[in-house]
Amino acid sequence: MDMIIRLLNDADDLDEVSSIYAQSWKHAYRGLIPQEFLDEIQDTGWSGRLLAEGRTHFVAEADGRLIGTASVCASRWEQHADCGEIISIYFLPQYTGRGFGGALFGRCIDELKGRGFKRIILWVLEGNLAARRFYEKNGFVCTGEYRDDNIGGKPVREVLYAFDTGL
Repeated sequence: MDMIIRLLNDADDLDEVSSIYAQSWKHAYRGLIPQEFLDEIQDTGWSGRLLAEGRTHFVAEADGRLIGTASVCASRWEQHADCGEIISIYFLPQYTGRGFGGALFGRCIDELKGRGFKRIILWVLEGNLAARRFYEKNGFVCTGEYRDDNIGGKPVREVLYAFDTGL
């Protein structure tokens, strides 16, 4: 099955893209975030955030529909101001584990590298072992830096991963 990766455009339905986030969260974060919180996530919950200034959004298409999305920007974190950041990469659950993630992830890296970033960072939930393995397989290294958060009433820890672009 062929996949096309392209920039989000004005013709795209933001609610459809938001639904990818929602479905992915409900799948990927089961057992990591309270189920009640996941059950309350609305498909359109991310629609407005997709218009945030300074972010570049990609979508992945296959089978004539949007199946994945990713977002990148200059780092949002003062202590990493010289880095590019991968904010998110999500797929509809039925498209995970099929090799699509690497292509979309590669597009994010290429975009940030093309902007001249020597280092790319991303945050991941400490307990999200599948995502961590994916990032490590793609050359990212856990820096040991973390931040504590609270999602759905549950304390969670996010760990920072980094990748040197070789620039």
